[in-house]
Amino acid sequence: MTDLRTVLGEAVGAAFAAEGVDATLAKVTPSDRPDLADFQSNGAMAAARALKVNPRELATRVAERLKGDDRLTSVEVAGPGFINLKVADGALAARADEVANDAGHVGASLVAAPREVVIDFAGPNVAKPMHVGHLRSSIIGESLKRLFRFRGDTVWGDAHFGDWGFQMGLLIVAVGDEGKAAAFMAEDDGPFPDASPVTLEDLERLYPAAAAQAREDAAFRDRARKATAELQGGRPGYRALWAHFVAVSRTALEREFGALGVTFDLWNGESDADPVMAEMIAHLETTGLLVEDDGARVVHVAKPGETRKRKLADGSVIEAPSPPPLLVISSEGSAMYGTTDLATILDRRKAIDPDLILYVVDERQAEHFEQVFRAAYLAGYAAEGSLEHLGFGTMNGPDGKPFKTRAGGVLKLHDLISMAVEKARDRLHEAHLGEDFGEAEFESIARKVAVAALKFADLSNSRTTSYVFDLDRFMSFEGKTGPYLLYQAVRIKSLLRKGADQGATPGPIVIAEPAERDLALTLDAFSQAVSEAYDKRMPHMVAEHAYRLAQSFSKFYAACPVLVAPDEATKGSRLALSKAALDQLETSLHLLGIDTPERM
Repeated sequence: MTDLRTVLGEAVGAAFAAEGVDATLAKVTPSDRPDLADFQSNGAMAAARALKVNPRELATRVAERLKGDDRLTSVEVAGPGFINLKVADGALAARADEVANDAGHVGASLVAAPREVVIDFAGPNVAKPMHVGHLRSSIIGESLKRLFRFRGDTVWGDAHFGDWGFQMGLLIVAVGDEGKAAAFMAEDDGPFPDASPVTLEDLERLYPAAAAQAREDAAFRDRARKATAELQGGRPGYRALWAHFVAVSRTALEREFGALGVTFDLWNGESDADPVMAEMIAHLETTGLLVEDDGARVVHVAKPGETRKRKLADGSVIEAPSPPPLLVISSEGSAMYGTTDLATILDRRKAIDPDLILYVVDERQAEHFEQVFRAAYLAGYAAEGSLEHLGFGTMNGPDGKPFKTRAGGVLKLHDLISMAVEKARDRLHEAHLGEDFGEAEFESIARKVAVAALKFADLSNSRTTSYVFDLDRFMSFEGKTGPYLLYQAVRIKSLLRKGADQGATPGPIVIAEPAERDLALTLDAFSQAVSEAYDKRMPHMVAEHAYRLAQSFSKFYAACPVLVAPDEATKGSRLALSKAALDQLETSLHLLGIDTPERM
């Protein structure tokens, strides 16, 4: 389904071409003076410079070619050569009808060539409770997964479970020292118990203590390294114990993700790449990519002559390769974080062979992913440009630093969600919303409001920027917030229910009032918002559209009576506009991972 901006862009492009001008210069955008026009094209200035002609004269000739277009009521030239376009009411009504009757996509277009896409996000770890640092990756990744799927791609969301590194060795040794899993410590082949006595609480308690001990106790650290190597080497008891660690951790993770409405198609962990590790190392050796470097083995990923200034610990500055080599095997013989990521790319190629892999990971990991991606391209594991790191900023406290608890610790995600739900209950009571409902329904609404507040606060910001966490502001039913959008959606649902109770039904859309025009133009803009969010991997563009749509409907609702419209045709038209606004608003919110209640 094609939006008006695109259709008019094609018409303006044809007019430019007829004047001997490159049609690609005829870009059409929403007017920055909506009181004068709906759309504008500023291409005449650039074209005139290239042709060395007067821009206003060129714009006037182009405008004359457009004046016969029955989709437009006026084509005017302003200033030095701006072309202002005002859409005819009939064309706007026809487009609004298309949106209203486009079940499922409410006016948005699908991609011309669907792709197979893997989105790697969240990145939870065994034995480590998720904290606020996981929030942005989870929220942004879930939204992108829904957005890419909405546009027609086949998408796999992968949690990329951290389950195979040094932390596993730390846990095995710590559990063994505490005597909690003696049956798993034998070096024979078992059999081993079907369940481990180790609980999630044990893992959450033991891991930080073991990590701290490893920093101070070399002997303990060496035992943990040995346990890691034996686990990865296939020691049966360690493998069985590790499987229990993973199962216990995943249960808790699914609870947290479920509360946020985040789901995964794949729960693959770093361990899933282990079977291809030996093959990958052999291939890197055979191709000459894996080379010795001061006792370690690395892949040089910098291009010849590519350097950057690097500051050493003593303060001196040297010229060094940019980016640094990818460390594949440490001097101690261990596979590294980057090794697993590279093997995961190879594993995904074998299992899925995706056209695109997106990594939704903190911006601070940019250099790491540049190293891994370059190594993957050099090794032939991925096509050039098919790997993208979608970095994001941090969620900060009032001090501008990554958000912490009042005690200075990292806030658990479970505790953050609980805080948000409690705040949502308070706000609902303050607004006297849902007070007549049963306890279960009220609690369901409170949870939806809490999630909407958290998600919209995050996704209304550009992915690459940081933002300040302010739960009081996020939870307001006024302003640019998730709760405000839910309230608007619920208000439209109530309006439509009342209309149905009166026997009124949506009918053909007719545009007559300014507020109707504004709402129809906003509905038309959804397709562009979705396309740009998809192309730029920026969900905030959908969030912006959702907010504009809610505002536009609010103005329409105030200016254009619906259920007491002057006649049945007008009532049917306005009900149809209201239904289209609701469908598009709920679709926008769904793309952001937000569910709307039926009432408040």
